Amino acid sequence: MACRLISSRTVPSPSRLSKRFLFICTLSLSFTYLCYSIIFCSGTVMPNLSYEEKRCLHHTNVGRKKLLQKDCTLFPGNRRTSREHGGSGRPNQSKQVSLLPVAHTRSIASAEHNWTVAQKLGNKKLPGALIVGVKKGGTRAVLEFIRIHPDVRALGTEPHFFDRHYDRGLNWYRGLMPRTLDSQITLEKTPSYFVTQEAPRRIASMSPNTKLIVVVRNPVTRAISDYTQTLSKKPDIPTFEDLAFQNRSQGSVDTSWNAIRIGMYILHLENWLQYFRLSQIHFVSGERLITDPAGELGRVQDFLGLKRIITDKHFYFNRTKGFPCLKKPESSGQPRCLGKSKGRTHVQIDREVIDQLRDFYRPFNIKFYEMVGQDFRWD
Repeated sequence: MACRLISSRTVPSPSRLSKRFLFICTLSLSFTYLCYSIIFCSGTVMPNLSYEEKRCLHHTNVGRKKLLQKDCTLFPGNRRTSREHGGSGRPNQSKQVSLLPVAHTRSIASAEHNWTVAQKLGNKKLPGALIVGVKKGGTRAVLEFIRIHPDVRALGTEPHFFDRHYDRGLNWYRGLMPRTLDSQITLEKTPSYFVTQEAPRRIASMSPNTKLIVVVRNPVTRAISDYTQTLSKKPDIPTFEDLAFQNRSQGSVDTSWNAIRIGMYILHLENWLQYFRLSQIHFVSGERLITDPAGELGRVQDFLGLKRIITDKHFYFNRTKGFPCLKKPESSGQPRCLGKSKGRTHVQIDREVIDQLRDFYRPFNIKFYEMVGQDFRWD
């Protein structure tokens, strides 16, 4: 009897053992959950890099041959780690040129945030604004300059939807666009739209409220630049003079040559005004884009309804190229300039030929000035 009594007191019942076991398990799980919560909330043990941040670091490490293709190279949030700068945490000062001041670098820091968020939460939308022309006017510069604005998301390549691929449909076109937030503008550039007869009607069919940007330049200089580009690809083409004139002795200009016809801006503009109001079209001066890029970009930002974030603090003049470039942010390896094909030396043309072409374009220019209410001073 005594043995039974002792045994009953020293050995707990099965039900009490189950309760103790459950209590211990619950306490252990609670403690584990508390530890994980502290670790992940603090972010000190497992920092989280977004996909785009990893992509930017990857491209920073492998180098950049084409300076204007990576959005991440501009923004200060994508800083190189201290290991990339020899453990000092600072870039090599001897290699830095044309740095953006810290205050102005911070002013566009939100662009990286918007870009990353758009990649995750944004939608592909049809563009609300288009750079429609003109070829060799400075359209690439406008695109690359305006796309550093945090509220602009631009397609880097020329889709040629409204002139070459219209039969593929709007869904195909939308699929080419970058993802954007509701507060951002989707933008694309195809300079040949301006001289394509069907483009205005097709764009208006997509959206009659589309904003249009046209970069114009002295039509004589533009034609020579156009010819220079073609000559670099096809060295065996006839001379500029042979292509520009039907009969040079009589001063008869060949308007069937595309390099000449593009510069007859008023003829193309009249086609656009059948579908769009003049207030929907903004004209950028290709000449002022070189001498005053901040002023021209300021007006572009106003036209698009954007806050003026891009200012003269973001530019410097590259004397070698004869063209403005974007200053180097603290996080970037070098300044951002247009490619080698931009700013190339033009073919030398006889002065008499240039004077004949100026005389030819003068009446077209005057009508264009009157139509747009702006004197570009090409004469």
